[in-house]
Formats: sequence, structure tokens, C-alpha cells
Amino acid sequence: MTDSWPDIAPAPGTPDCGPPSFEPERGWWVTRHVDVRAALTDPAFRVPAVESGPPGTLAWLRASVSRFSPPQQHAERRAVVVSALTELDPDELRHEAARLTVAVLDRAGDRLDVTRDVARPVPLRVLAGRLGLADPAAAGTAVAVVAAAYHPGVDPALARRADQAVATLLALAPPAPPEVRANLVGLLVQACDATAGLIGAAAHHLLPPLGGLPGGVPGPAETGAMLAEVLRLDPPVRATRRVTTAGVRLGGRDLPAGSPVLLRFDAANRDPQVFCEPAAFRPGRPGAGLLTFGAGERGCPGDRHALALAAGVFDVLRARCRRLRADLRHEPHPTLRVPTNLEVSVR
Repeated sequence: MTDSWPDIAPAPGTPDCGPPSFEPERGWWVTRHVDVRAALTDPAFRVPAVESGPPGTLAWLRASVSRFSPPQQHAERRAVVVSALTELDPDELRHEAARLTVAVLDRAGDRLDVTRDVARPVPLRVLAGRLGLADPAAAGTAVAVVAAAYHPGVDPALARRADQAVATLLALAPPAPPEVRANLVGLLVQACDATAGLIGAAAHHLLPPLGGLPGGVPGPAETGAMLAEVLRLDPPVRATRRVTTAGVRLGGRDLPAGSPVLLRFDAANRDPQVFCEPAAFRPGRPGAGLLTFGAGERGCPGDRHALALAAGVFDVLRARCRRLRADLRHEPHPTLRVPTNLEVSVR
């Protein structure tokens, strides 16, 4: 566990909670829990539009998935994802993730990198296999390439690599109309960094240091509650973007139509008006109102599946691994928080 235990300090750059604030170069920031939830459920706040591209490219994928879809297409595309997830038993996902993690640890020797060796590849391999992709390991590798370029505005070289990876994933996906395959790929991409970031944060904050007291193996309910509290205090998705389609009043402020808005989950999840002693790690908080998975019609449809995959990996890490270093670096990204590496000892 980290030195400040049982408190977990905010990640660098996490703003304090307050009324919506505006700066010309960044637009509006929304930080209070009540305001973030209101914006997530108000149709006047829409996901920014994305441009499409030739079929089978990264731009085409973005424009075809429910994540970036306009309201008139979102429900139909989301239904593809919900239907696919309905066929997946979270308990089976958890068991398979644990089995694969054990296999990785058995081959690892006396140490491994959590991010590289388990947090990214294991959940993706499990999910890709259950979704019917022909080569789950190859699919996981390709998904990581797409995820690195998924959000608009990336380096053109990354986008070109992602174009090739999208073509690979579409070829590996089970036969279906292009838009259905696109949304299966999009489901994997959405799971990639978010699940890896959750596992990495849990390992960083909760694994005992080498030479420390054993952490024990938590039961199923305890593990889920622990991961939910990690999601609150150190969310892998720190924020999400919206654009106002009309003038709207939020948190006592008037936002004009066309305003860019950044909804800060990392701040809202620590709102003292909602969470007693917000920095304290307290699994099982009653009525916690976690916002990391979003809310409303665009809330994450795979929250239970993501937690199950992360729990399967973390159960094994907690039983067999110890943290080697207290410091941690994260990949540069404006809205995601994923460790670059996290070395642990293995027993």
C-alpha cells in the first residue's frame, strides 16, 4: 500500500470542486459531482462530432462506433454492444482472466511489469476470445495500437499504424455487417486503456511493498468494492468531452451554444458534498455515486464486465505479487491515466 494510506492523494492536475469555470483556451471545466451528472444526462451536452474516412480505417471506425455517434445513430449502435455483452458472463470472464494471469506469473520468473505483461494483454485476450475474434492474442496486440490513436488529434504516424490495426481486427472479427464488426472492435478499444489503468492503479495503491506484511486474498465481494474505490480515487478515465447544442444553465453558470465542455470525473469523484472524507480509501461506501463509468444513455454498458476482468487479474496479483517501487509514471494523455510500467516481484 502507498505511504499515505488510507488516503489516496489526487493525481497531479486534478482540479478542486467548484462551479463550472471557463477559460478561452480550454473551454468550460465541470468539476462538481452534481454538475457532472447533470451534464451527462442532459441532451443539450453532446459528444463532439468526429469525421469519417474510407471504410476500414481508424477515422471510419471512430465514426461507426456508438462512443462517438450522434443521437440519431447512437441507440442502434449501442444495442450492438449491449447484445454482445449480454452473452458474456462476468463470473466466467473473471475466472478466465485469473487463469491467464496465473499462467503469465508462472512463466515470469521473480518479477514482471504489470502494465506490459498482464494489465493490457490479459483482459483484451479474454474479451476478444469471448467476442469470437479468430486470434485473441493477435487481436489484443492490434487493439492496443488502435487505442493509442483512438481519440481525435493524434500524431499522423500513429493514425497510419492504427489504420493497419483496424484492418487486422476487422479481418479477425466474426462475420457480420461492417458496422456490427466496427462496434465489436470499438468495445475492445474502449476496454483497453481503461481496464489496464484500473489494474495498474489497484496494483500501485493496494499491493504491499516487497518485505511488507502479506495482503491476503480478498473474497469476491471485497475485491469488487476495492476496485470501485480505486476507480473513484484514481480513475483511469479522468474526464470526458461534450459540446453544448444550445444555450444551457449548469451549476449557476450560463454556457452558450457550441461551448466545449470537459467533465472532470477525477474531481467529481472527490466532491466533499457527496463523499465523506473524500481522500480516504473506504471500499463499500454506501450510495457512493461513482461517475467514472459515466451516467445516462451514454453510460458504459460494460461496467460489470470491466470490473470482472480487472478483479480476475488483481486477485492473482494480490496473492502472489509485491510492489517494488513507490513512484509511478503514467502515459501522457489529456484524459486517460495509465501507468507506463509497474514492476512487481512474483512468488
